[in-house]
Amino acid sequence: MITEVFTADQLKKESPVFGQLSFNDHEQIVFCQDKDTGLKAIIGVHNTILGPALGGTRMYNYSTEWDALNDVLRLSRGMTYKAAITGLNLGGGKAVIIGDPKVDKTPELMRRFGKFVDTLGGKYYTAEDVGMETSDMDTVREVTPYVTGISESKGGAGNPSPVTAYGVYMGMKASAKFTYGSDELSGKKILVEGIGHVGEELVRLITEEGAKVVISDINEERLNQVHKKYGAEIYRGADVYTEQADIYAPCALGATVNNDTINKLRVKIIAGAANNQLADENIHGAALQEKGIVYAPDFLINAGGIINVFAEIEGYGRDQIITKTENIYNTTLDILHKAKATGLTTNESALSIAEERITNRKKEILG
Repeated sequence: MITEVFTADQLKKESPVFGQLSFNDHEQIVFCQDKDTGLKAIIGVHNTILGPALGGTRMYNYSTEWDALNDVLRLSRGMTYKAAITGLNLGGGKAVIIGDPKVDKTPELMRRFGKFVDTLGGKYYTAEDVGMETSDMDTVREVTPYVTGISESKGGAGNPSPVTAYGVYMGMKASAKFTYGSDELSGKKILVEGIGHVGEELVRLITEEGAKVVISDINEERLNQVHKKYGAEIYRGADVYTEQADIYAPCALGATVNNDTINKLRVKIIAGAANNQLADENIHGAALQEKGIVYAPDFLINAGGIINVFAEIEGYGRDQIITKTENIYNTTLDILHKAKATGLTTNESALSIAEERITNRKKEILG
């Protein structure tokens, strides 16, 4: 008998898409390619029980196509729970475009991507994410109505980043209330990792409240800009995860809470804008709980963006956007208290509420 031995990398490549660890009952995965524009994209539709899937398009220069697939699977699943826990009649979806947005993105590529979105007939609505701008969504809108986050001058809700940051700010304040007995951030040392559109707006909000802000980013130019604008201290140490602070706000890419970093963290609270902050939500959610670190579930507190763009579908105005986003404070507090009372991790507590809403809706549909 001959036994063939495969490396872990070979096994990953041999496994079918349905065998990927991130594949979590997704309804549909669409692979999009266009030779003329160079487009290579993946659209992930996770769940549409509550409504059409909505989630932004991320353009990133992934190392491999498997990494891109893994990202879209994790992100689209997160959007399902984000919409559910926020009370929106939306499902979860996401898209990724493989490439460097500074080099590869063109109006022709965005329009071709929009054509692929259009073929789904409204099952998936796209929006802005990492590597995208509001103007890109305006371009997509030229070829499909299934896009949100377009310019206010064109009748849209505009850039969702400020509202996303405001929701994170609400979740951060609720976490401080739970941990310290007061939601005042004045005097608290807050480490913000990633100062893109959302991260910078969060820096503005917490600086204005009097927090001591330390910033970290791979982009030196952005660091200097935000430092000059808000007076935030630039982290110059060797390992940002060892920095002692009251609150850690991950606002870049996900999985920064992992086997390598979790034992280094010297903070009381994690509350940031990045999606999928826990590399493994079960293992690392439990590890944070054991360390006594309060984790504000990312798919809850970064939901301001989806609230903002959903306004374009539902037709509600700015006042309702802000009211719904401010309610993230109350929901975060409820989840933190529920987790403490039940012994669940905060992530498990939040997921249980979201899953209950989806299950109840499924029962209604099936009668």
